[in-house]
Amino acid sequence: MAYSSIVKPSDYFNTKLYTGNGSTQSISSVGFQPDFTWIKNRDNTDNHVLYDAVRGATKRIQSNLTNAESTKTNGVTSFDSDGFSVGSANENNNNGQNIVSWNWLASNTTASNTDGSINSTVSVNTTSGFSIVKYVGNASAGATIGHGLGVVPKVMIVKNLSEAYNWAVYHIGLGSHTKYLYLDASNAVATDSGNFDNVPTSSTFLVGSNSTVNKNGNNYIAYCFAEKTGYSKFGSYTGNGNADGSFIYTGFKPALVITKCTSSTGNWKTSWSVGHLNGTGRNLAPNLSDSENTANKIDLLSNGFKIRAADTDRNLSGGTFIFMAFAAESLVSNSGTDGVPATAR
Repeated sequence: MAYSSIVKPSDYFNTKLYTGNGSTQSISSVGFQPDFTWIKNRDNTDNHVLYDAVRGATKRIQSNLTNAESTKTNGVTSFDSDGFSVGSANENNNNGQNIVSWNWLASNTTASNTDGSINSTVSVNTTSGFSIVKYVGNASAGATIGHGLGVVPKVMIVKNLSEAYNWAVYHIGLGSHTKYLYLDASNAVATDSGNFDNVPTSSTFLVGSNSTVNKNGNNYIAYCFAEKTGYSKFGSYTGNGNADGSFIYTGFKPALVITKCTSSTGNWKTSWSVGHLNGTGRNLAPNLSDSENTANKIDLLSNGFKIRAADTDRNLSGGTFIFMAFAAESLVSNSGTDGVPATAR
């Protein structure tokens, strides 16, 4: 059985649901001061909005759009000791509407990183395998950028902050560093070394000269994830096209699962456990502004997740899919009396 050094996954990642009030409010009980907060209005066709502490509160990017970073003074206005505060923007605080936020902890600080040929500013949590990396592009193929994780990242999501370009996604399940997806699009996997020039190392990731990741003088943000036993899992599975779909072992009860078909066109999909019976139920698409829906159900179980729909976005027959999963509970931790198994469904 796999053991985890992370006793309480919600110390590093937590889903927080709240109801908008159309004014200002502080969202508490996240359990930590988040460095990265991703918000979506579940009831309306508002854009996904992503904020992080490295760029600073009020600095918004949107996963379903190619838009450059913008300042939203009534968006996320601060990152607080137990959550975050929001202003009156509909996308993060529409009166009476249900809103989901996904929150990750990095270090609550930033540091300069000179490991690569491009200097970076990082906020990193080596325990949970998450870093936020800000850098300025130089248009040089084979440029290296320090991520601070100390181990090789398996997922990297990069956004040009200065101009309107796609969100470039590197994922270990794609099988090659030259293969990439766009977070803002439904496209199948494509190949181009101009995005990710080579495999990442324990200290740096490598980018090509494409403007999506490395235009000279442009600002970029990268969210980097390394796999941690009992807390995070990144991999792939094959669809079978029926309601009795694949079971994917993660080694923990998932709090959040993000999937994408790579072999064919299909939307990104998220499912989360908070507020949903047995973790089944509703989904959002990171590349769409659509409200929450009940399509493409999955079961979030004590040791993984199971596909429960035949829809092509999550279960195309013979299709290849990648996933990202973050834990609600580890199966077993290795920390003394806290090493208890997760409750089975």
